Amino acid sequence: MCAQAGNVNTGACDDLRAIAAATREHGAWLHVDGAFGLWAAACPRTAPLVDGVELADSWGCDGHKWLNVPYDSGYALCAHPEVHVEAMTYTAAYLSGQVEGRAFGGGDFTIESSRRARGFATWAALRSLGRSGVAGIVDRCCRMAERFAERLDALDGFEVANDVVLNQVLVRVGDEELTGRVERRVQEDGTCWLGATTWRGERLLRISVSNWSTGETDVDASAAAIRRARAAVA
Repeated sequence: MCAQAGNVNTGACDDLRAIAAATREHGAWLHVDGAFGLWAAACPRTAPLVDGVELADSWGCDGHKWLNVPYDSGYALCAHPEVHVEAMTYTAAYLSGQVEGRAFGGGDFTIESSRRARGFATWAALRSLGRSGVAGIVDRCCRMAERFAERLDALDGFEVANDVVLNQVLVRVGDEELTGRVERRVQEDGTCWLGATTWRGERLLRISVSNWSTGETDVDASAAAIRRARAAVA
């Protein structure tokens, strides 16, 4: 069973505790896709959204979103290390140290034989930020997403389409063609960058606030730029 902590479009989270109970009852494996939403657990205000996440068997999470470390810094966590190793480890005659009964090392938990030191960037970010720093980033981004929603929902021709529970905002500006024109105009303007997505069969602007430095003046300037873009292409 795969449950979701932070939908990529809306930020919505599944009822992880209820899903965990059902998977336990049927002897299934529960994986939580928490690409960015897993970080909600770090912030007291958003932690209730991922209540029960600790009951999962495995989790997936990205660091390049809310932790603001380089791209491809992703994490796979598993509550059952022996199963993890069995799925990932491999042997070869030229690899040293692979003897029966040995202690497992980092190479046994990943499919990559060669990689850069992604873990260092993650360690450095966590060491620098600490628990309160990570919580602060999550809280700040969610508050800025709420501000985006408030600013845009108050404008003529704009409607926020989702419940803003984390850092994702979906904005309705018109039909698919108009949405595409607004998207391109905003990107060309350069005040901010956003994309578009399809949610429930409808093309919408998608705003994802994840940078640690985004503040109220950035949001207000971006909302004004989006308003100008729609006015220019409508």
